[in-house]
Amino acid sequence: MVRCVRVEGEESMADSRMKVISVSKSREHNFSKEAQPEIELVRGMGVDGDSHSGRTVQHRSRVAVDPDQPNLRQVHLIHEELFIELKEDGFDIRPGEIGENITTRGIDLLSLPVGTILKLGEKARVEITGLRNPCTQLDVFRKGLMSAVLQKKSDGSVIRKSGVMGIVLEGGKVRPGDLIQIVYPPEPYEPLGVV
Repeated sequence: MVRCVRVEGEESMADSRMKVISVSKSREHNFSKEAQPEIELVRGMGVDGDSHSGRTVQHRSRVAVDPDQPNLRQVHLIHEELFIELKEDGFDIRPGEIGENITTRGIDLLSLPVGTILKLGEKARVEITGLRNPCTQLDVFRKGLMSAVLQKKSDGSVIRKSGVMGIVLEGGKVRPGDLIQIVYPPEPYEPLGVV
């Protein structure tokens, strides 16, 4: 059951169905990340021991453009519901295989506004910064996968389904089964854009 509660003067949403399903990381700049029993989020850095952890951008294509830009992509989250949808399209994808650090259940990540905070487990806090822009590596991993995670609305705008990115506000361990609480930013909400 979804319920809104007041936490530290903020409105947040709590629901026992909103939880972490899997956590993953990779020390190398591989496309896929390996599932772990737990990951440690480090404030202002990202996932301890992950190749994308750092205060400045770590994604190779973005480093090539400007290595000093802030890292708004410290943590990558994908909703498990995407994998269910992709399975109906013939793609059998497991958590971590398309590069996310945290796989969630019960949250429409793509509809969250910029600045939403996800409370993960006991201590960790991640602020959502924007959408992951699907790249051609998806098609290298599974032919046709890139078009499966992109859709067009009737107005011609693109829906990017490959997850959201965030920064670590407060560190802590995150494990499968941890509950997630959503804290919304003040209105008016800003829709997610590509980061």
